[in-house]
Amino acid sequence: MNEQPRLISKAEAAKYCGLSPAGYDAWQKAGKVPGPLPGTHRYDRRAIDAALDRHSGLGNRSRQAALDEADAWLRDHGY
Repeated sequence: MNEQPRLISKAEAAKYCGLSPAGYDAWQKAGKVPGPLPGTHRYDRRAIDAALDRHSGLGNRSRQAALDEADAWLRDHGY
């Protein structure tokens, strides 16, 4: 199994996003990606994913898809 660490350096966070470290700084300043965990120099890969999902619109679609699925289950089960 190839597990990647959840906490990564800024250079790794930038690479993960396809950015240079300076580009990551610019995106962080613009609020597109999170900064490091308080008191550390480590970035949370899941927080980066969540931020990118929100900015790309995936976060909203995922929530709507879950609501649609719940509505379908209720309808199929007579509720």
